[in-house]
Amino acid sequence: MKKILIATAIIALSTASAFAQTATPTANPEGDTPAVATPSEQNATAPVEGANSFTEAQATDRITEAGYTDVMELKLDDQGLWQAKANKDGKPVLVSLDYQGNIVAK
Repeated sequence: MKKILIATAIIALSTASAFAQTATPTANPEGDTPAVATPSEQNATAPVEGANSFTEAQATDRITEAGYTDVMELKLDDQGLWQAKANKDGKPVLVSLDYQGNIVAK
């Protein structure tokens, strides 16, 4: 009798755990935000905070390729954003580069 009760309990628990599982949602249900920004596509909520893997040289290159000149005082802040002073169209600006490659000038 004990064996039947134990077997029934095991079956009941395994069935209950199967019902408890849910499908994992997709990372971005709209699918319209690129993982890495390109010059023609940028995240609308940029700059996005997060762990930034760009090196200082890569950050300088990306900012320069986006049309900024005289990139100086480049620093990685505690939110994962590269911050720098630069010039755009002859005017000084503060520029941010996030982990997705989005470049935002202020």
